Amino acid sequence: MNKKTTPSKTPESDSIWDSTTLDLSSNDNIDLDRKTDSFNPAKTKIIQISEQEYDIDGLMTDFPTAKELERFVYDETGVVLNLKGRANKLKYQIAMDVLNGAAVEDKFLGSENPYIDKMDLVPVDPLKAIPKRDLDLPPESEIQNSFYTPFVPHPDSDLRARGKKAMCMFRKYKTGEISYEILGPLSKQPHGNKIDKFGRNRPEVIKWIDPRTGEQTVMRSDGTLTPIGRRLRSMMQSLKVNKSNQWDVWVDREFGSLNRDAIGNPWNLDK
Repeated sequence: MNKKTTPSKTPESDSIWDSTTLDLSSNDNIDLDRKTDSFNPAKTKIIQISEQEYDIDGLMTDFPTAKELERFVYDETGVVLNLKGRANKLKYQIAMDVLNGAAVEDKFLGSENPYIDKMDLVPVDPLKAIPKRDLDLPPESEIQNSFYTPFVPHPDSDLRARGKKAMCMFRKYKTGEISYEILGPLSKQPHGNKIDKFGRNRPEVIKWIDPRTGEQTVMRSDGTLTPIGRRLRSMMQSLKVNKSNQWDVWVDREFGSLNRDAIGNPWNLDK
């Protein structure tokens, strides 16, 4: 005997795209007028957060001094500011601009870590200006050859006594002049002694040992040597290269170029 089968109840679909017809006569009908937990602009309080995370009042309250303000900006952004001595409102405005990602003028930027107390640092004398190039030398476009050596005795007597060397460049020009230029190295030397606030001995000042000379004349176009030129030539001639020396081989060297016209007529000096 065949049993009468009844259609199985179709399970409710979980898809939001499944369209169903609401039975408005059922007690389970959705009350369209019932208040729900959905967003109700009329009864929801909107808290608006300013795009600027920092303001002047907050900065002035938390960081009353320029040093504290510089350190906070450095911690937050890595930017070093130079605010000491600035007008009060100006320095807080600058700090707020940096914290909020705005650009500031270069004159308000510093270079030293704000956590470093300058009073604890040993002062360093400024570097001297490099001496000017000898005006009697030809233009650099007339250079015939150049020779670099890092083995010239150091001009400073203390460093020279310790065997330190200097870096020197010799240049020879087509017109016969020869020049020299000591390029370095730069080094620092502590001078004096004092006791700091922590009771430690430290130098009073650090001075640069700067042997740089700028380009100066060694040999003039007529073949005469300057006083320093005579000493440099003697020093370079003491450095042997095979059966010759470094001065003759590398510094005061001659370059001959093949003049094809001279092969057939060596007497025409205009060519």
